[in-house]
Amino acid sequence: MSVLTPASEVILRHHEQFRCRHLLFAGDLQDNLATEIEAASVRVHTSQYHHWQSLIRQLGDNAYFGLVADSTFTKGCDTLIYYWPKSKHEARFQLRNLFSVLSPGTDIFIVGENRSGVRSVDKLMEGIATFHKIDTARRCSLFYGQLKDQVQFDQNNWWNSYQVGDVIVNTLPGVFSQDDLDVGSRLLLSTFDAPISGRLLDIACGSGVLATVLGQKNPAVTLTLSDVNAAAITSSKATLKANKLEGNVVTSNVYSAIEEKFDWIISNPPFHDGLKTNLKAADDMIRMAPSYLKSGGKLRIVANAFLPYPALLDSTFGRHEVLAQTGKFKVYQATKK
Repeated sequence: MSVLTPASEVILRHHEQFRCRHLLFAGDLQDNLATEIEAASVRVHTSQYHHWQSLIRQLGDNAYFGLVADSTFTKGCDTLIYYWPKSKHEARFQLRNLFSVLSPGTDIFIVGENRSGVRSVDKLMEGIATFHKIDTARRCSLFYGQLKDQVQFDQNNWWNSYQVGDVIVNTLPGVFSQDDLDVGSRLLLSTFDAPISGRLLDIACGSGVLATVLGQKNPAVTLTLSDVNAAAITSSKATLKANKLEGNVVTSNVYSAIEEKFDWIISNPPFHDGLKTNLKAADDMIRMAPSYLKSGGKLRIVANAFLPYPALLDSTFGRHEVLAQTGKFKVYQATKK
């Protein structure tokens, strides 16, 4: 069996309950337990493209990537195993969606690390289902409940909007900087004090705010935005549309779906996958950037100052420069020769 997260190890302590069940896995999946657990059938819904890429090799059409699940995909599932994400708002969004497409009487198991806020599940789901803690181990808690009735769910009720200057930013739960522009992105944008042109790729685009702000100020720029998160893809499209900008929004695991070369690659790269520190995406973005930059093209990123990117930038590009910094963040730039 593959390496499992603590949350999955807690689920396995109850594996006997699942052998004759038709399971639906959803939420913040971080491993491949769904491909290994004994059950009558298993389906997986994930909003994270890189997790879906790993799961479809064995599950095929029984693994689905998308922002929301639908009743066609969940039909026949009698048990939900949900992994709690680090955002309570995202958990509410996903669970309300799932509870709108699962049948009344569905057994629900919700598991997560205690520091993620999973212990608030009963309060967040009050009036929909009652949850009781049935296990605790490995700094995780497992809750059980049963769906009483299907609930109403309308994705349009979950949008949040704010402005950055004249730019309207539209976001859904689970998107980075959902309520306001983060300090790192603000610092990165401050370094673009001169006009730019050419093709620009915004990796890990989130709400699409970086590309949209730069596209509004630089009409000659051609925009491509990419992310692994379905909520980010939907939010970026909505942000571009709200600001009457054209752009290609691509679901991509770093460069997996990128085929062009660019004059600019920009990013405020994530260094977490769920609650875990994970530098792989940012490392891949830097290491592979020269293959996706034109001659003279530039990679410009913002990152926490303690992260080990300078050495990787130097080994990849030969050198780098620091364009701006605060006590917490640095903006790095490297140019392809």
